[in-house]
Amino acid sequence: MSMHGLQQYVAFAETARHGSFAAAARTLGTVPSALAKAVARLEVELGVRLFHRTTRQVTLTADGERLYAQCLRLLAEVEALKAQASGTRLEPAGTLRVDLPIFYGKHVVMPVLARLVQRCPDLRLDVRLQDGYVDLVQEGIDLAVRVGHLDDSSLVARPMDEQQLVLCASPPYLAAHGTPTDVAALVSHRAIAFRMPTSGRHRPWQFLEGSVAVEMAPPNVVARVNDGEGMVEAARLGLGLCQVPDYMAAAALARGELLEVLADRRPGPMPISVVHAGGRLLPARVRVALDALTALHTSGAVG
Repeated sequence: MSMHGLQQYVAFAETARHGSFAAAARTLGTVPSALAKAVARLEVELGVRLFHRTTRQVTLTADGERLYAQCLRLLAEVEALKAQASGTRLEPAGTLRVDLPIFYGKHVVMPVLARLVQRCPDLRLDVRLQDGYVDLVQEGIDLAVRVGHLDDSSLVARPMDEQQLVLCASPPYLAAHGTPTDVAALVSHRAIAFRMPTSGRHRPWQFLEGSVAVEMAPPNVVARVNDGEGMVEAARLGLGLCQVPDYMAAAALARGELLEVLADRRPGPMPISVVHAGGRLLPARVRVALDALTALHTSGAVG
C-alpha cells in the first residue's frame, strides 16, 4: 500500500470515528474537503459505498462498518511498528474512548482512568456512561466495561472484577411488612424493579435454591427505575424490596439504612470484564488502560 493509499484509509477511519468530515479534519489538522475527496477516491478504488452522507453527518454503510473494523487493526499495527522501529514503546497519547456502566463507571473505573491521565499528560478521555451495550467498532470505542457473560465472540475480554446481587429493603419497610425467610414468601411483598434499557422489561430477580439457579419476576411492582442508584434510594425511602449489585447498596447497608434479605439465597457472582475489538496490536493508550484495569482484578482492589 502506498503512503497516499494509507492516507485515504486514515481519512476514512477518522471520519468513521467522528461521524463527520469536519470533526475528523480538526483531529487530523486538515480541511473537510480534503478528507471528503480522499474518502471518495477510496470508494471509487474499492467499488463500494462506505458512507451514507447528509448535510450534517455521515454514517457507515454495511461495507463501511466491515472496512472500519479492519482499519482499526491496521492503524494500531502501524502505530506499533513505528514504536518498534524507534526502539521504544510509544508514550500513551491521544483520546481513549471508553463505554462504561453508569454507577460502576463513575465509582470504580473513573478513579483508575483519572490516575492514568495524571501519569500520562498526553492522554485524553472520552467517557460514555450508559447501562446499555453499544457496538464498539461502529461507535469507535477503544474499551468497554461489561457485566455478565459475553455473547459477542468478536470481542476480546479480560477479567476485571465480579459483582453479586443483593436483595435489600429499609428497616421501616421490613418492620411494616415482615422479613421474608424464603423465596416463596416474596410474592406478598412490594418490589422496586429495574427497567432494562434495551427491552424496557423488568429485570428478573435471581436466587440460588441450594445449587439451583432460579428466577422470578419482581412481585407487586410499586416503582420501576432505570438507574441503580435510583433503586437504592427508593428502597431507602421504604417503597419496597430491590435487588441491585452489591457495590451499589454497600454504603446504605453499612449505614444501616438498608438491610439485606435472603443473604443465603444470593445468586452466584457475575463477571465484570473490560473488552475491546479483536486485533493483534493495540495502541499505547489502550494497552496502558487495559493494564491498569486488569491490575485491579489481580490485586483484589475492586469490589
